[in-house]
Amino acid sequence: MPEAQAALGFTRTPSENDPRRDPELLAALRRIAPGTELRQGMDDIIRSREGALIVIGDPNELSFLFSGGIRLDVAFTAQLLYEVAKMDGAIIVNPSLTKLAYANVQLMPDPTIPSVETGTRHRTAERVAKQTGALVISISQQRATISAYVGPTRYQLEAVPEVLAKTNQALATLDTYGQRLQQVLARLTALEFQDAVVLDDVLVVLQRAEMTTRMAAEIERDCVELGAEARLIQMQLDELIGEVPAERAMVVYDYHVDGAGPRAELALEGLHALPYRQLLGSERLAELLAFSRDVNPHDHSVTPRGFRILSRIPRLPEGVVKKVVGGLGDLDAIVRASQRDLEAISGVGAVRAREIREGLRRLQEQNLVERYPQL
Repeated sequence: MPEAQAALGFTRTPSENDPRRDPELLAALRRIAPGTELRQGMDDIIRSREGALIVIGDPNELSFLFSGGIRLDVAFTAQLLYEVAKMDGAIIVNPSLTKLAYANVQLMPDPTIPSVETGTRHRTAERVAKQTGALVISISQQRATISAYVGPTRYQLEAVPEVLAKTNQALATLDTYGQRLQQVLARLTALEFQDAVVLDDVLVVLQRAEMTTRMAAEIERDCVELGAEARLIQMQLDELIGEVPAERAMVVYDYHVDGAGPRAELALEGLHALPYRQLLGSERLAELLAFSRDVNPHDHSVTPRGFRILSRIPRLPEGVVKKVVGGLGDLDAIVRASQRDLEAISGVGAVRAREIREGLRRLQEQNLVERYPQL
C-alpha cells in the first residue's frame, strides 16, 4: 500500500473515517462554527471555565424530556447563553437559533439507551441526541472541550488553531496533488492528439483526480468547522481545486465503454465511493469503466471521444460538445474534420466550426509548450 501511494505521488491520504462525512453532522458543525453567535456564547462559557448542556430543537417536541427548569422564550444572544450556563441544568434553544426557550432544565432521556460516555452531562447529551435526533452540545467544564451529538454520532471539536494548522498542511498536500494531476493530464492530452492512449494512462488520471477531489472535500469540511476563520483557506481551496471534478467527469465520459450516459454517471458515483485500497489499484477502476477483468491496461489501446478536449475550448456550450462528439464519434475524427464537416453538424454553424478548429489548434500548441517548456 505505501509503495503504491509513493508510485502515484500520494504521501498523505484523506481519512475514510472522518465522521464529518455525515451530512447531518456537517450541517450541525456549520451552525456552531466560529463567527456564529452560538459559538461566541460557547467560547465565552469555556473561557469562564464553566460547563453547559445545550439542546437545539423544538421545545414542544422535547418537552416530554423536561423536568423543572425556567421558561424564558427570549431572543437568543451569546451573552444570555453565557449567563444562563451558570445554572446547572440544560439550556433549550429553538431550531432557528433565534429564541432561548428554557434554562436550568433537568433532562430525563430513556436510561436504557446505551451510552459509552462516563460523565453525567455527556451521557445525558448522547442519550438525548439518540432519542430525539436533536443537536446536543456538551461543554466540559473540566477539560474545556466541546462535544456535538447528532443522532448516534459524537464529534469533539478541536481547538481552532489546531484545525487551522491541519488544514494548512492539507492545502500544501492538495497543491502537490494538483501539480501531479496536471502533469498526467498534460501527458494524456498529448497522447490523445497522437491517438496513442492505453487504458493505464486513463486509470492514472482518474486515480489522481479522485485523490485530489477527496483531499479537497476534506479541506472543505475543515472550512465548515472553522466557519469565519476559513475565509482565506476557502479562497485558496477554490483556486487549487479549479476544474478538477469536471475534468474527472469528462475523462469518464471519454473512455467509458458505453459512452456518456447513465452507466458513466454510475461509474462516477462508484469512483467516489471506492475504498482507497481499490482506488490505488487498477482492476476495480477498469471495471468501473466497463472493461473486462482480463484486459491488460498497459497494452490495451483506447480512443477518446473528445468530451474533455472540446470542453477546454472557451465559450463552447456543453450541448454543442455533445453534438460534435455524437456526430463525429471520436477525437481523432474531430481533429481531422474540415470546416464543412463541422458546419454540417446541427447546432454548430460556421462561427462555432471555426472556433472549434482554432481551439483545437491552440490546445495542441499549448500542450507542446507545457510538456516541452524549453523549446
